[in-house]
Amino acid sequence: MHPGIYAASKPDHPAVIVAGTDESLTYAELDERANRLANLFRSLGLQPGDHVAMCVENQVRFLELAWGAHYAGLIYTFGSTRLTTEELAYIVDNCGARAFIGTAYTAEQSAGIVDDTPKVEHRFALGGPIDGHESYEDAVAAQPTTPLAERVAGNDMLYSSGTTGRPKGVSVAISGGTIDQPTAVTSLAQLLLGFDEDTVYLSPAPMYHAAPLRYSMSANQVGGTVVMMERFDPEGLLATIERYRVSACQMVPTMFLRLLKLPQEVRDRYDVSSMKMIVHAAAPCPVPAKQAMIDWFGPIIHEYYAGTEGNGFVYCNSEDWLAHPGTVGRSLLGPVHICDEDGEELPVGEAGTIYFESAAFEYHGDPEKTKASRHPNGWSTLGDIGRLDEEGFLYLTDRQAYMIITGGVNVYPQEAENLLAVHPSVADAAVFGVPDDDFGEAVKAVVETVDGVDGTPELAAELIAYCREHLADVKCPRSIDFRDELPRHPTGKLYKRLLKDEYWEAAGRSI
Repeated sequence: MHPGIYAASKPDHPAVIVAGTDESLTYAELDERANRLANLFRSLGLQPGDHVAMCVENQVRFLELAWGAHYAGLIYTFGSTRLTTEELAYIVDNCGARAFIGTAYTAEQSAGIVDDTPKVEHRFALGGPIDGHESYEDAVAAQPTTPLAERVAGNDMLYSSGTTGRPKGVSVAISGGTIDQPTAVTSLAQLLLGFDEDTVYLSPAPMYHAAPLRYSMSANQVGGTVVMMERFDPEGLLATIERYRVSACQMVPTMFLRLLKLPQEVRDRYDVSSMKMIVHAAAPCPVPAKQAMIDWFGPIIHEYYAGTEGNGFVYCNSEDWLAHPGTVGRSLLGPVHICDEDGEELPVGEAGTIYFESAAFEYHGDPEKTKASRHPNGWSTLGDIGRLDEEGFLYLTDRQAYMIITGGVNVYPQEAENLLAVHPSVADAAVFGVPDDDFGEAVKAVVETVDGVDGTPELAAELIAYCREHLADVKCPRSIDFRDELPRHPTGKLYKRLLKDEYWEAAGRSI
């Protein structure tokens, strides 16, 4: 199951279309280009199990890069285009990439990481020149379009932020299987979501995230068409569904909220009757919003709770959700356990840390974080808090370590806190999520200034700009409040809950 199968059986069928530009690749074109890239990697001495990294925006050649690495049996890491050079350099160096591909769009970050990524042996620029990089187009043009003699399936290694704020790669190993085998996501997409050769899958989110990348490659594995938006916009999504007769889409709840806020006359303007499946995850969905989406699109909405770590998978369809409003579903990969702080299992209905009994995982190069994710019985957790009902349906109720989910993106506040703490005007700082109608949560900072410095709007703007100089904007405070003193224990522990509860109490929810 790979593009080469369909390059032979339906060569002119569109494999990928960019909605904003109408650029497209047929299966014949996608397979040829992926073969050229796989041959390039092999000519450079990269062997199955080696690592490559890429920083690429949503564009027509994105899946060419993913499939080229996959054909070559490589472990491939995509970095967010929103990362600073410092953050991108850490990921590229940490994953051990031997080759790196950047684009004209990411030229500043790509050029900026050269000195800090000494393990990278080969660098390529796609779509325009980048200092210190060879032309990608010239390099692949010199390679044959024939498949590698022996193709071992590659795998992605994507990064998930840790409680220290440093991104953490979830370690993977090459299975040794051939590229003809479906991925685990493809099997689930076929079994639960109905993916087949007629699927037209819409990806409205950045492709460097786990779900957009994996679902898009799954659509290619079954011979469907991927329609990629360069960026999400609610009316544009509806227009794209109508134009391309989209049948499947993966979203995050923030997108639901944006769609539901469109005027009724705009919503009624577009024919969305081609839709057969919408799947969502990445953040809790407000019950009224999901109910409204089911009322609009019908009972075609699926939900799952899982992580990049791949240690569990909880799922529900619309019928199950309507019978259990607010649930994220039941586990499909073994028992779920709810435990207290001492690791003891809790009765049905009581909230505690969620542990999965299914396959464990390891964080790349971080045994301490890996150890912290384990229960004494060997179970593993993503650090979330939830409860089970009598029928085994799981409900999320809170999060450990005050992780913030804003627009479906996981943000850990420690990086921003550490950064603010060293600013000369700041004596103490706390960063956490506060309610936001569009994004679910927004990043908020509460700051105690040093003696003699007033907490003014001008200082708040200065501190936000300071954070954005050093961190991706999604990790930075959107607003800052000032306090005379932050609540800390004499040992130094910050009682962040006392601060956070003030902002969430009015919202009537804690997640």
